[in-house]
Amino acid sequence: MSSCLSPGGAVLPQLLALISSAATYRRLVAGGKRQSFLERTLILLDVNTRSPVKILNDNFLSLQVDPSILKNGWLDFLSSKRLVTLARGLSPAYLRFGGKRTDFLQFHNLKNLAKFRGPGPDYYLKNYEDDIVRSDIALDKQKGCKLASHPDMMLELQREKAAQMQQVLLKEQLSNLYSDVTITARSLDKLYNFADCAGLHLIFGINALHRNPDNSWNASSALSLLKYSAGKKYNISWELGNEPNSYRTMVARSVNSTRLAQDYILLKTLLQSVRYYSRASLYGPNIGRPLAVAGYYYIDRRVTKVEDFMKTRLLDTLTDQINKVLKIVKIHAPEKRVWLGGVGPAWAGGINNLSDTFAAGFLWLNTLGISAMQGIDVVLRHSFFDYGYSHLVDQHFNPLPDYWLSLLFKRLVGPRVLAVHVAGLQRKPRPGKVIRDKLRIYAHCTSFHNHNYVRGSITIYIINLHRSRKKIKLAGTLRNKTVHQYLLQPFGADGLHSKSVQLNGEPLAMVDSDTFPELKPRTLRAGRTIAMPPISIGFYVIKNINAYACRR
Repeated sequence: MSSCLSPGGAVLPQLLALISSAATYRRLVAGGKRQSFLERTLILLDVNTRSPVKILNDNFLSLQVDPSILKNGWLDFLSSKRLVTLARGLSPAYLRFGGKRTDFLQFHNLKNLAKFRGPGPDYYLKNYEDDIVRSDIALDKQKGCKLASHPDMMLELQREKAAQMQQVLLKEQLSNLYSDVTITARSLDKLYNFADCAGLHLIFGINALHRNPDNSWNASSALSLLKYSAGKKYNISWELGNEPNSYRTMVARSVNSTRLAQDYILLKTLLQSVRYYSRASLYGPNIGRPLAVAGYYYIDRRVTKVEDFMKTRLLDTLTDQINKVLKIVKIHAPEKRVWLGGVGPAWAGGINNLSDTFAAGFLWLNTLGISAMQGIDVVLRHSFFDYGYSHLVDQHFNPLPDYWLSLLFKRLVGPRVLAVHVAGLQRKPRPGKVIRDKLRIYAHCTSFHNHNYVRGSITIYIINLHRSRKKIKLAGTLRNKTVHQYLLQPFGADGLHSKSVQLNGEPLAMVDSDTFPELKPRTLRAGRTIAMPPISIGFYVIKNINAYACRR
């Protein structure tokens, strides 16, 4: 994960939400007989509807794809109709093409050549490569969005290739010995076609470690890339390098802040010299440990079971790390907005049956809620699609639980953040003991892109990490309003290990490569208490509230 500073705007102050905790109580019944009741919570919830406390980027939830897809071959499949449909479901959004291998990326203005595809079994060189070339020729004949249907055998071979290449990539990452990554003109065409067809704005990360003997930045590859992209009239924004403060550990080379500033000035000059990009956005610098938000802050080798995803101590690490970034930015660049990049539930591709399960959604939604609450302008999810188990879409092009969660967030949650006020039964903290909240509540204006709801509607999203049902009573301005419930729970016998999701009791699955399932809400009558099942996630749209903060 990394933090990016975008041009313009201002860093907004931190908002601390008030979240109540659970309480257990006993009631005396007639005759003086004492009876024990199950733990239950009654939360009184209200939202300040007068004005938003934060206004985020319309592309707040955005996506990232790592350059490793050039190595393992998955980039060739971004023309899949199903992948484009799934990405389009999360638009509008940015698509950042960047990550750890950004700084080993070289552009060559060549078409698809087998020698740039990296190592692989012999049968790929004849059958697999020929299939890719035939697919490219078919794409060339299309007008507009270039979409393809890939045979099952072709996909099976690709999965085998990606599994073998993942071992190579992981070995590089663990040894800090990285090989170069080549992106050809054909590969760039496919990447841009995917972004453009899906309604995503591409941000391309340029290699900052291509250095001259005097350690100045060698811009030759970047200039060739800019000229080719301009000739194609590709609407791209740009970024230079990935986490330059980690270069010393990665490649035993240091690029200090002064040198990096000179590099950015040079890149800005190059953009101005290529007329088509004279006004293109330039993002960065993005930074990682220890100065900013730490990479893959949630999951590491200590996390070995799904229950670990629900540890509040783990969830709360993000707040402190964002605060460090915001303090630095406020001092040195108060006019800049802060982005959170490279966000994912696990490092090095994740872990099967762990980072790709329903349980990982608690961390993902918590990331979005905390980031919005503190004014992070954009959160870039790593990764939309790739080899591994920490992505939104698996290698069979099926949406994982985090995808469905992201889809609901996109459809229901707008960029205007509202202050949450809650009251309820509080536990008394004991000396030296920190009470960590297992019920997390966030509120936004409902997305203006959702035409099922008029402006003035409010969306509340709630994470219940308790192992018991929690009751939430809407109070104040929310009282006696009609509510649409979108309740997410795991589907099937695997429980939290499930890779399938049910919405209000109905399993979610694509109808076909072009068609999403209908996301049907359940209507809660006015004044009814919200009952959150244990270990669940819920989105609640307050329909007829006509909130002043959400009308404009």
